[in-house]
This record gives sequence, structure tokens and C-alpha cells, in this order.
Amino acid sequence: MFQMYRLPRVLRSTASLCISPARFYAKDVRFGPEVRALMLQGVDILADAVAVTMGPKSSISDAGSNSVRKVSSVIMSRASANYHGVQGRNVILEQSWGSPKITKDGVTVAKGVELKDKFQNIGARLVQDVANNTNEEAGDGTTTATVLARAIAKEGFDKISRGANPIEIRRGVMMAVDAIKENLKALSRPVTTPEEIAQVATISANGDSKIGGLISDAMKRVGKEGVITVKDGKTLLDELEVIEGMKFDRGYISPYFINTTKGAKVEYQDAYILLSEKKISSVQSIIPALELANSQRKPLIIVAEDLDGEALTTLVVNRLKIGLQVAAVKAPGFGDNRKATLQDIAIATGGVVFGDESNTLKLEDVQLSDLGQMGEIVITKDDTLILKGKGNKSDIERRAEQIRDQIENTTSEYEKEKLQERLARLASGVAVLKVGGSSEVEVNEKKDRVNDALNATRAAVEEGIVPGGGTALLRCIPTLDNLKPSNDDQQTGIAIVRKALRMPCMQIAQNAGVDAAVVVSKVEDLGTDHGYDALNNEYVNMIEKGIIDPTKVVRTALTDAAGVASLLTTAEAVVTELPKEESSMGGGGMGGMGGMGGMGGMGGMGISILGAPPRVPNRVLLTASGLPPILGQPYPRTGGKIFHPSAGQLQHDRQGHRRLRRPWPSLPPNQGWRCESLRRRRQVTSESNLGSRDPPSSRVRLGGVARQRVMPVESAEFGGQCAGRPVTERGTRSEDAN
Repeated sequence: MFQMYRLPRVLRSTASLCISPARFYAKDVRFGPEVRALMLQGVDILADAVAVTMGPKSSISDAGSNSVRKVSSVIMSRASANYHGVQGRNVILEQSWGSPKITKDGVTVAKGVELKDKFQNIGARLVQDVANNTNEEAGDGTTTATVLARAIAKEGFDKISRGANPIEIRRGVMMAVDAIKENLKALSRPVTTPEEIAQVATISANGDSKIGGLISDAMKRVGKEGVITVKDGKTLLDELEVIEGMKFDRGYISPYFINTTKGAKVEYQDAYILLSEKKISSVQSIIPALELANSQRKPLIIVAEDLDGEALTTLVVNRLKIGLQVAAVKAPGFGDNRKATLQDIAIATGGVVFGDESNTLKLEDVQLSDLGQMGEIVITKDDTLILKGKGNKSDIERRAEQIRDQIENTTSEYEKEKLQERLARLASGVAVLKVGGSSEVEVNEKKDRVNDALNATRAAVEEGIVPGGGTALLRCIPTLDNLKPSNDDQQTGIAIVRKALRMPCMQIAQNAGVDAAVVVSKVEDLGTDHGYDALNNEYVNMIEKGIIDPTKVVRTALTDAAGVASLLTTAEAVVTELPKEESSMGGGGMGGMGGMGGMGGMGGMGISILGAPPRVPNRVLLTASGLPPILGQPYPRTGGKIFHPSAGQLQHDRQGHRRLRRPWPSLPPNQGWRCESLRRRRQVTSESNLGSRDPPSSRVRLGGVARQRVMPVESAEFGGQCAGRPVTERGTRSEDAN
């Protein structure tokens, strides 16, 4: 019988109901030019770090020997800007586990930068967000976005320090960005042929024509809308494999389903899948399916409209507690499109959809034949990939033919787009690029390039291409002359963008070792498609030479950079947490324990327990004493006599445990109980009985020891030893408890 772990009922005691004094940590608040300067330092450090992938930079000696921040800035500036342009260089990143990572990926380098100063780190983190957003949306262009963000933020801070209005500056910046995006659309050229696709992929892979050819071949075999994934290969060569499978844009419901340390994802082999159109809230409805999957010793993937309440909680607990192989995913799409997509998945995997009008079965009546099967499934936070579905081939072909007929008959562009997506998922399969290499470091570095090339190629197919090397942004500068701002500060914002548009081309020229101002000036005078080829140090037709950028990458980089950088200039105050102070250990707590005198420093390891004196584990000494001086003075010494000696009695309870029962003495309103643990070397204080002269009684478990000893200690009324050995703290004598 399938055993499922269930959450225990939470028992609420008097102690748990007491109000705990909250500890609010102090914050560090800074304002105006001071904090803007610190954030700009962080922006500079990270932007320089991402700029190392652009080429060689100045030496560390340029920073000055007396400035740690400047030196670290130059060191970090050698970390990431090599990625942009043909002069890209590798960056080595230290990792907390495994070998160092070698990469040319700008966003990977940006993620590896973290600064000690909190205000500098805030500036750096904002630029990291620019790189991350650009990478997620366009798949490339992180270095361009970082360089643009630094240029806009730096100029914006400078203008604000001279009295400009930051709000109006931001409006001017966004006005300029909107005009540039329209101009980029006019400059863009579509990418349609396999040769053009291979060209884009080769450039994005830092000139690796083999990777470009593989990506072009993959798109040819599964279609431009098909699914292409990248995996580690098992040989020294790069390979392309086309697998029958489907992918949809829904990820796991809870991150607690993650079962692999290599990326935040869920991976299972040879799994069952349960499909439901309805929301699942009751755990009873899915237990039969879990039992069926468990009887076959296979994972179970649940795809439903939603999964919440008791059902989700039970799955998560069983995943964490007993390692149950299970995961839950929301069904993709909405309305009729969701129903159709679930039917596609059912046909591809050989299962049925519960909750469908044509299926009257209930989840509780599920049979093994109702569950779909697949060879492999990979679930991330954003999407799910099903590989090697066990559906009937003829059923899949009939379903694909139905979708093709619907595409021909529909007049809605939206419906046609959704139908084409379904057809690509169902019929085209999945192309897997297997990256080979002689070592894990080499494979990881190549995978970064393959992923960048794949993302850039998809972006190029989606929105077209423009001349690369920063040329397209230079061609957009004349457009800004036609804008009509409402005031001078908005005009300042437009001027900031005009200057920033020159920075990518200027950075490439600087890294090539030539006069950047001369290069930019000459490129501005050339034709639309002409620009600077840094590799050969010549001016060429960028499109014909193959130096191109996907339009989507350039547009996204500019939009993200301008949005975050201009918003950064409007900040007037920054709040951070103060660094935590390391508390020194107190002394004198354990000095009298024979050979353990050196542990006196453990007295400072205290925790607070609110409520009545709790049931105490074995080897615990109970004492009634004063609380800290702020609450009251301690009781005087009792001279070594047991407080209420006639009150203590040793007896068995109903469970057979030997317990020392003794009423607790009354305390003044400002007094409390203290519990000292001999095993854990802790001192804990109970404050819940303040103001009560008659606290509730407590019982101490004796652990089955026949003879116990009770002894007085300094500032104590009575004590109890529960491990069979007398307490000799501070050399006080002990007496028999019975």
C-alpha cells in the first residue's frame, strides 16, 4: 500500500501564544549627491567588468595606489567587456564549487560581480538587472545594454548635480528612446534564407562557423518556430539530434519540486503524466494516480488548470520528506486554447484528459492506461519540455492534419498564430544541440556561446537584422534632431541619449587601440550600412561583411538600459541595512566543570523562550533566579538548602516515565524563570510569567534514572539533575532528591 507522509497537527501551547518582543534592525539612510556618487561607482565597476569582454583596458597603475575602490574598479573592468565585438576575450570566474568557469558571456560575468559596499552594490545590482532583462528577452546584447546604461546614468548624475530636474530628464530620455526604436524598425532587414541564419549564428558564436551551421541546420529541420535545446554531448564533437517531443510555456508550480543541482529545473526519465482541465485542491483525488505511479516505480507529472491547497501542500511535503518523484505544472494557454493544448499533450503521450466534456471519468477512478507516458521531461520555472512521448503515431498524424485544416480555414491572425504553435509542438519535434569537448570547462564555455548564438538567431528571425558594431545606433542619431521637447531639461535628456548612442562604437574602437573619436566621426559620415571593422581596422559594408546585430537585441538593450538608468537618476535617498556586528562571547558560565574550565566563554550563547517553564530534556538544571538587571534583581542565595524540600516527589506518569514533580515557587512581578542546559551549554530565560506570582507547574523528565540529585547553585532556589550525575557548578554541594 502506498504510504504518504501527512503533516502533523500543530499543537499550540501557552508559550507559543505569548507575544514575542520584535527586534527591528537599524538601517543606514543616505541622501543626495553622496549616495548618487557611491551608486555611480558601483555602476562603473560593473560596467567596466562587462566591458573587459570588449578588449584590453588600461593597467592597474592608472587607478592610483591610494584608492582601493579605484584599483578594484580597474581589476573588475578586466572581467566582462570582451564579449562585445570581434576582440572578445575570455573571463575566468571563481565558483564556490567545481572548477573555475571560463566564459565570454556578458550576463554571466555581470552576475559574478558583488561589491562589499552596500551602496555601490545597489548601483551594480541595478545594472545587473539591465543585463538580465536584456538577456531574458532578446538572448543577447547584455554588453551593449550595460555600456548604454552606464553612459546614461553617468551623464544623468552629472546634469542633476548642476541643477537639472531628474523627472524631466527621464521624460526626455524616454522620448528619445521611442523615436530610436521606430528608426531601428526602418533600418531592419528580414532574415529568411538558411545562409543568412547561419551568418547571424556564426557572428553571435564569436565567429565559430561550425556552431552557426548547426543552428541553421536545426532551424531547417524543425522550422523557425520549432523547439531547439542545448545539452552536454558525450563526444569531442558537436552534434545535432532531432527528437520527437513538445514544449509549452508553463513551468513548475513550486520550486520545491526541483530535483537537480545543475540549474533550477526538474528532470525525470520514463515518467507518467496526469492531465486535468479542472483545478485540483483535494489530495484524495490524486492519491490513486500517485499509488499507480509508485507501484510502477516511476515519476508522476501532474498538469492541471491549477494545483493548490491541501493537494499542493501534500505533494511538496512528500517530495521533501520521502523523496516522492512528483511535479506539478499549470496547463498552458487559456479557454479553448488550453483545452486543445491538453488534448495535444494527451495524444502525444497516449493519455486522457480528465474533466473534459467528452470524458466522464473522475480522477479518483484513474487507471494506469489513462496516464500518458514519456521518455524524458525537463521543467524549468518558465517552460516544460516533453521528449519521446509514447503516443500512437497515427493518432499524432491525424491530430496534426486537423490543425493544418484549421489553419487554412481560420481568418483570425491570432488563432492562426496559436494553431501554428500547436502544430510545431506536435509535429516538428525538438532539435537537440549536443555540445562536445575535452573537459567540462571547455563544454560549459562552448555551451554559453551556443546559447547566445541560438537566442540571437531567433531574435534575428523574429525582427530582422541591422548593421553591427554600434553602427545602427549611430544611424539613429539624426532622428533625435526632429524631436520637440517641452522644456530644457527634456532637451538635456535627449542630449544624454545622443551621447550614449556613440558609446558602443567608441568602446570597440578604443579596445582596438585606435582613436575612438576619429572612428565615430568617420562612421557617421559614411553610408547607412557602412561601419568600422575592428578586426581588420577598415571601414566596410557591415551587412556584406557579415558584421550584423539582430534588431530585437539592439532595441531591447537600448530600452532596458534607458529605463533603469534614467530611473536611477531620480533616486534621492537609499536605505540599506547596517553591517551586522559580531558579538563577543561572554565569560564565566561554565568555569567549574572539572577539566572544562576553558568553556567559560559559552555563557553568551543565550536564547529566549516565552511561556511557562517548559518540559526540559535530559541533563537539564532548572533554577529560579532573577532576570537581567533591566528587569529586576536576582534572588539571594539560599545557603545550599532545597527550596520547599517537602514538595518534591519522584513518581511514574501514565506513560511510565519517571518524573520529579514539584510546584514552582511564586515570584515577584519583576522576576522570571531561568533554565540552564548542561548538554547544550545554553541559558534560556522565560519571561511569560512576569507579573504572575503563581506560575503553572512543570514536570522534568528524569530519563528512567532511579536516583536523582538536587542541588542549590548561586542565585538559585532549587535545582534538578536528570542524568544520574551530581552537578558541581561553582563547587556547590548536592543533596539526594529522594
